[in-house]
Amino acid sequence: MPVELARSVCVFCGSQAGRRPIYAEAARNLGRALAEDGYRLVYGAGDVGLMGEVARAALDVGGKTFGVVPKHLIDREKGKRDLGHLVVTETMHERKKVMFMNAHAIVALPGGPGTLDELFEVLTWRQLGLHAKPVFLLNVGGYWDPLLALIEHILQEGFAERAFGAYLEPVATVPALMERLARSLTARPD
Repeated sequence: MPVELARSVCVFCGSQAGRRPIYAEAARNLGRALAEDGYRLVYGAGDVGLMGEVARAALDVGGKTFGVVPKHLIDREKGKRDLGHLVVTETMHERKKVMFMNAHAIVALPGGPGTLDELFEVLTWRQLGLHAKPVFLLNVGGYWDPLLALIEHILQEGFAERAFGAYLEPVATVPALMERLARSLTARPD
């Protein structure tokens, strides 16, 4: 159950920084932009990799934060303790559910298997009609281009309806994302 009514954005991203500095830069820019535009950041509560970058940037400008971490990852992901709200879950599945339930929109920054798992779970839920939340892919430096090509291949080969491709909106920059986010959430009644 959501703990507050403020517009919240769930950010899925890597617990690693990646090889290219543009990934961390985009995470910081996103954290700042969310906070400055009055959105609460919902994320995996880690203080490492892109997770740490996005959270520190949001906190540095007075943003609201909501972190969710399973108890077995508190040490590994250096669970951030200075968040506005911190939830410790029993399992990874519970973590994803709490993050999703406390957000009005989802954004995926570059990341690895965990980010893909989180992203595809919310896309599958959308395909099944379980939600209508906007889902954005911040395609920093073309990081997600191979994934977008794979999704197109899946559609062409008939393993998903064409509508599935529309559930994920790729954007190249943080300013473009913030514009699309504002339009998407303004159009939604909740």
